[in-house]
Amino acid sequence: MTTSPPAPSAPALDLLRWQFDLTWSLFEYHLERIEPDDFLWEPAENCWTVRRSADGTWTPDWADTEPDPVPVPTIAWLSWHMGWWWSVAADHAQGRTPRERSDITWPGAGAPTVEWLRALRKDWLAALAGLTNSDLAATAPFPWPKDPQHTVAHMIAWVNAELMKNVAEIGQLRLQRAAARG
Repeated sequence: MTTSPPAPSAPALDLLRWQFDLTWSLFEYHLERIEPDDFLWEPAENCWTVRRSADGTWTPDWADTEPDPVPVPTIAWLSWHMGWWWSVAADHAQGRTPRERSDITWPGAGAPTVEWLRALRKDWLAALAGLTNSDLAATAPFPWPKDPQHTVAHMIAWVNAELMKNVAEIGQLRLQRAAARG
């Protein structure tokens, strides 16, 4: 017999928001120091990045089945990846039609991507601000569609975990590149 998780409460949203804000403050540390050339720096021969298409847009490397070994991502790829999952999560949280992966385009190295990520943060905070206890307890629409064991509160916690992971990866790559330059 499986039991449903307890219904979240306003203090749960406060804690999730605090965790998000903490993670974002760590990200700001790197966003304030990141250089445009950091984005497309390839830290390994086997890496995923974004590449300019013939029409001038940036296209991310992608495989429907994860390769073995997994390629090391560039900051450009990681920032595109964040934009993708975060846009879709925000779409779900705000009741919008979720975008497809191929609809999420990377804006380019430097300020355009930093501004894009900061705009995604504002969009996410707007979604969180409108949530009620009933909303938190509702079945999550993403990333586990129609699974009653996962609530909107779980989706928010998942966003926090993904953000924390991607922030750490971007930070580590930025620090490695800075150390390599001496």
